[in-house]
Amino acid sequence: MPQPPTGQTGGTPTPSPATGSGDAASSTSMKDSTRATLLGAMFLMATSAIGPGFITQTTTFTVKLGAAFAFAIVISILLDIALQLNVWRVIGVSGRRAQELGNLVLPGLGWLMAAELAACGLDFSFAPCVDLDYGLSEIIGDRAFHAQAPAVAQLAIAYVHGMRDAGMAATAKHYPGHGAVVADSHLSLPIDRRELIDLDEDLLPYRRLIANGLPAVMVAHVLYPAVDSVPASFSRRWIEGLLRTELQFGGLVFADDLTMGGAAAVGDLEQRAQRALAAGCDVLPVCNDRPGVERLLHRLKLEIDPASQLRLVRMRGRRQYSFETLGASAAWQSAREWLLRSASPPPELIFKPEGADAGDI
Repeated sequence: MPQPPTGQTGGTPTPSPATGSGDAASSTSMKDSTRATLLGAMFLMATSAIGPGFITQTTTFTVKLGAAFAFAIVISILLDIALQLNVWRVIGVSGRRAQELGNLVLPGLGWLMAAELAACGLDFSFAPCVDLDYGLSEIIGDRAFHAQAPAVAQLAIAYVHGMRDAGMAATAKHYPGHGAVVADSHLSLPIDRRELIDLDEDLLPYRRLIANGLPAVMVAHVLYPAVDSVPASFSRRWIEGLLRTELQFGGLVFADDLTMGGAAAVGDLEQRAQRALAAGCDVLPVCNDRPGVERLLHRLKLEIDPASQLRLVRMRGRRQYSFETLGASAAWQSAREWLLRSASPPPELIFKPEGADAGDI
């Protein structure tokens, strides 16, 4: 059986899509029509440095995975390793200059990330992260583009345009905002006690990305008690009311991983899946829990939703290069040069008093 390169995650989605673990996906039992109707995506996890071994293993795995199914499956990767370079922090600029620089650099970096993953056979990555940097959330930390909502929106749009040029659909996260809480939703349920009106800045990047054709959103396991009594990922008010109706979002809705600590407040895995689907989620990632994926595939009784299926199909990538031809392209070499230059520390500045010799310093 093919195995994912550095980790595996399964998932279960909606009235149409669901996801499966690497083992399950390669099993002939996954071709069973009853269970296959719930299987829509495969998520891989990369938790270590990416090198030639990752590229070879991932490319081989995606080919075998595609051959294991009698239907098309969307393959994604959970990869937050330097995908969003905090250019303004690395280079030491801020404010308007940072936005100008980001608008120049980020389309190329978005293209680079997307083109490299697409060359490995991956359809999309869960990027960009559009949480605001309030200086509170360590788990968001440097994944945030900026502290100010207009800057985050502008920079995220630039990054998404780069992804789009590489044939990859973007997924904005973590709706409606994870940056203003200290707790890590991987471990526990964060609680954001702000009123809805005070979340306008957090929602601004979503408004602007949606106006630019955003394909997908991932919803956070964060509780906003002033808005609803359940976490956003299980809330019809947050998903159907605000996201779908008020913000006019017509794309795919992912719940965050249902095995995370922040999801535990609503019950066991099956209850979480039912609640997320009822709230309006299209796809339910279930990561690193193959038995849980198997249980959901057997037990969830759902009718197929053609609209939900179509939203997932639109996440399929358009592979433009093999990894060999990508590395030889001028676009890749230019974007790679930008990345290396941006990631390098700024040169050390040494103050030399007028008239002093080098040996006096």
